[in-house]
Amino acid sequence: MFKKKPEFERMNQLGKQGIPFLFVIDFECEFPVIIPLDEASDQGIFYDFRGVSNTSRLATNELSPLEFVKKPVDFETYRHAWIAVMQGLNFGNSYLLNLTFPTEISINRTLEQIFHQSSAPYRLLFKDKFTVFSPESFIRIEDGVISSFPMKGTIDANLPDAADILMNDSKELAEHRTIVDLIRNDLSMVADSVRVKRFRYLESIKTNQRNLLQASSEISGNLLVDWPSKIGDILFRLLPAGSISGAPKQKTVEIIQQTETGPRGYYTGVCGIFDGKTVDSAVMIRFIENQQGKMIFRSGGGITVNSEAEKEYRELIDKVYVTAV
Repeated sequence: MFKKKPEFERMNQLGKQGIPFLFVIDFECEFPVIIPLDEASDQGIFYDFRGVSNTSRLATNELSPLEFVKKPVDFETYRHAWIAVMQGLNFGNSYLLNLTFPTEISINRTLEQIFHQSSAPYRLLFKDKFTVFSPESFIRIEDGVISSFPMKGTIDANLPDAADILMNDSKELAEHRTIVDLIRNDLSMVADSVRVKRFRYLESIKTNQRNLLQASSEISGNLLVDWPSKIGDILFRLLPAGSISGAPKQKTVEIIQQTETGPRGYYTGVCGIFDGKTVDSAVMIRFIENQQGKMIFRSGGGITVNSEAEKEYRELIDKVYVTAV
């Protein structure tokens, strides 16, 4: 699907030697960044992955109230891409595709301030290029067990009976089952005894606009004892993440590349750390990028043959937010 760059072999070598490192890998696997963990801050890269961090939060009590304005793509532009995706779905080339678009935003915060103000399990500041505040884990490896936690299905938590509405939504259930099956198959390429440990559990997300409920699942498998010497190979086999591409993966990615406005770059890629014994990583969603002085927020959603363009367009816009501390 994508060409394997030398950086993946470098990960194998660092893993074999037990040398901790940070990885930041773009969606197309064109520009993977691999840095010894103790050198990341020197290169202007800061992270906080579930409390493991190379920085401390900056004080934010002197910041002015948040000003946040979205300038989304117009509906007709979105609908044109949606129609192209639906053709691929109706031809049977894909049965779930994650369609994404950039949204220009106006915000009275720098990337660094957004990084420090955001509340999310996985936060990354990549120089002056982009910041990530992702709720979604990609893979974790601990004690020889690899686990993935795909997220699929979101609803406004303030709606009456929000949890019941989300859990009983047949479209959301179908999408979630598809992604769980895809991730289970992906993990089976690198692990044995793959099993679904938790199916469709709910988590809360606090944003600057509203509170959300997000549905996730947990899938796990057993790795061979020499897995650290194969970290790069494992990651490459699993990329791109199924939850932000679709199924079947190869054909779906081809449709994405033909339909979206350009390469995704680091958006929907993965970032994480190997600490010498374990791996923790995230899918780079909730992503704000500095493009020649303009702040661009990337977002999207899963499309199936049962999708409605208006609802998917609204979901894309609703996912443009910053999380609050």
